[in-house]
Amino acid sequence: MAAKKAGLQGYQMFIGGQWVDAAGGETFESLNPYTAKPWARIPRAAAADVDAAVEAAWAAGRHGSPWRSMTASARGALLCRLADALAAEADRLAEVEVRDNGKLIAEMSVQCKYLTQWYRYYGGLADKVEGSVIPIDKPATFNYTVWEPLGVVACIVPWNSPLLLLAWKLAPALAAGNTAVIKPSEYTSASTLEFARIAQQAGIPDGVINVVTGFGGEVGAKLVEHPKVAKVAFTGSDATGAAIYQAAAKGMKHVTMELGGKSPNIVFDDAEMDNAVKGVVSGIFAATGQTCIAGSRLLVQESIHNEFVDRLVALAKTARMGDPMSFDTQVGPVTNIPQYEKILHYIEVAKGEGAVTALGGGKAARPECGDGWFVEPTIFTGVRNSMRIAQEEVFGPVLSVIPFRDLDEAIEIGNDVVYGLAAGVWTQNIRRAMVMAERLEAGTVWVNTYRAVSYMSPFGGYKRSGLGRESGQEMIKEYLQQKCIWISTAEEVPNPFVLR
Repeated sequence: MAAKKAGLQGYQMFIGGQWVDAAGGETFESLNPYTAKPWARIPRAAAADVDAAVEAAWAAGRHGSPWRSMTASARGALLCRLADALAAEADRLAEVEVRDNGKLIAEMSVQCKYLTQWYRYYGGLADKVEGSVIPIDKPATFNYTVWEPLGVVACIVPWNSPLLLLAWKLAPALAAGNTAVIKPSEYTSASTLEFARIAQQAGIPDGVINVVTGFGGEVGAKLVEHPKVAKVAFTGSDATGAAIYQAAAKGMKHVTMELGGKSPNIVFDDAEMDNAVKGVVSGIFAATGQTCIAGSRLLVQESIHNEFVDRLVALAKTARMGDPMSFDTQVGPVTNIPQYEKILHYIEVAKGEGAVTALGGGKAARPECGDGWFVEPTIFTGVRNSMRIAQEEVFGPVLSVIPFRDLDEAIEIGNDVVYGLAAGVWTQNIRRAMVMAERLEAGTVWVNTYRAVSYMSPFGGYKRSGLGRESGQEMIKEYLQQKCIWISTAEEVPNPFVLR
C-alpha cells in the first residue's frame, strides 16, 4: 500500500500477496462526498491486471497449495483470526468508509464491528459441511458424496456498504475453500484495500484474496468473462446484474446476485403509529436512502393516511444533515455525482407526473452541508403506483406515499413492481401479519421492524431483485459443488454393453 502523495492517500492493488501498481501505471482519484474533493489515489487496472489477479487466485487454489492443503478446521480458525484482526481495526475502517462513501460514522462504526460476525460464523461452519453415504440400489457398490470448492470467485462489490457486502460473499467463499478476486466500486475502493492489508497480516495465504481496482468496463467485465473464474457474486443494480448474468452464462459460471429493490413499507390502521413512523423514516432516510432495501414506497391505509403523513413529515423535518464524521448527523451526502444527479432527476420526474411535494424536493443548501452532494429528505404524496417514481429505483432519500383501502389492495400494490427484495408490515393483528408475510412477493418481510439483517438469516430477492441468497447456514453451498463417488466391490465386471 503506497504512501501519501501530494496530499492524497496513495493506494496499490493487492495481487498474489504483493502490493502493486496498475500494469499501465494509471490511477484515478477517489472523492470525499462531504467535501467534494479528492482524498485518495487509486490504481486504474486493466485486462492485464485482471489476468494477474485471477492467475494468482487460481494457483492459490490448486491441489498442493498451502490453502488447498489446509484442513477445513484450520481454514475456519484462520477466518476467526481474520475476524479478530478486523475487529481491532473496525474504527479505522469505519472512518475510511465514511471518507469514501459519505455514510454516517454512527452507522459505519457499528457496521464495521458487526461484519466481523460473518467471518466468525462461516469460520465455525467451515468444518461442518458434510457429504453423505447413499444406500444405493446397486449390489456390490459403495456410493458417497463430497462437497468441493468451485475455484476462483469474483466478488463484485457496490459503493454503499463495501466491507459489509464483501463479507456476505467472501466469508462463505473462503470457508468453502475457494479463492477470490475482489473488484470494489471505483467510488469506494479504499476500504477494500485496507481490508486486504488486514487479511495479509492475519495470515491469509498469498493469492487467496486479491483486489483489483478500476472501472466496470475495464475491470469488472474482464473479470466476469475470465475463463478461470468459476463463480460471480455480485451486488448492484438490476441493469448491471442482467449484463453480468448474460456474460457469466457464456462461461457456464455459477452466480449469486443481490440486485435492486422498490420495497413497500405497509402501515395498517391498527399499527402502533409512533413506531411505524420511526420505521418508515429508518427505511428511507437512513443511509440517505442509498440501500437496496430502502422502503421507498410507503403504503398507508386510507383511514390514517393524513394523520400518519403529518407525523412522518414532522419527524423527518428534524433530521440533522451535515458532516458524516459527526456522530450527531442523521442524514449524510450522496456518495457520488452521478447518483446525486440521478436522484435530483427523479425528483423532477415525480413533480412532472403530478406527485405533491410534502417535504424537501431538491438540493440541500444548508450551511452544514458544505460543498457536499446533499439532497433534502423528500416525501411525495398523491402518488399512483403506476408512476415512474413508484416503479423505478431511485436509491436516494425520496419516499412515495400511496394510500390503500384494505389488505387485498395493499398486497396488490405491494407486489406490483418488477422487484421483490424486501417489504415491511406494521400491524398489531397477528393474522394480518401472517397473511401479508405469506402473500408478499419479497425475499425478506419485516413485521413491526425494518432494515434488520443478520449473518444467521438468509437474504436475497424475488423477481429482478436477484438470484440465490446471502448469509445463513445454507448459503455456504452456493460456493460448493457436489461430487458423487461410485466404488464397485464386485468380483467380476458384468455385461459391458448394458447400463449398470
